[in-house]
Amino acid sequence: MLAAPFDELETIRDEAVVRWRFRELLRAGYDVGSALILAGHEEVDLHEATRLVEHGCPPELALRIVL
Repeated sequence: MLAAPFDELETIRDEAVVRWRFRELLRAGYDVGSALILAGHEEVDLHEATRLVEHGCPPELALRIVL
């Protein structure tokens, strides 16, 4: 019985993390579609993904590199 509230909290936390990652990727220069794809891939290093674009790598290429 107690597992359900904890599962719900975990889902809320996960959604908040994905939203935060999405905003950071947009801020770095990714288009909406690429940011959505990357935000949902927790295995992708967000700092590396943003660093690539901030240092001049085209977002389309950066997406292919980090995935």
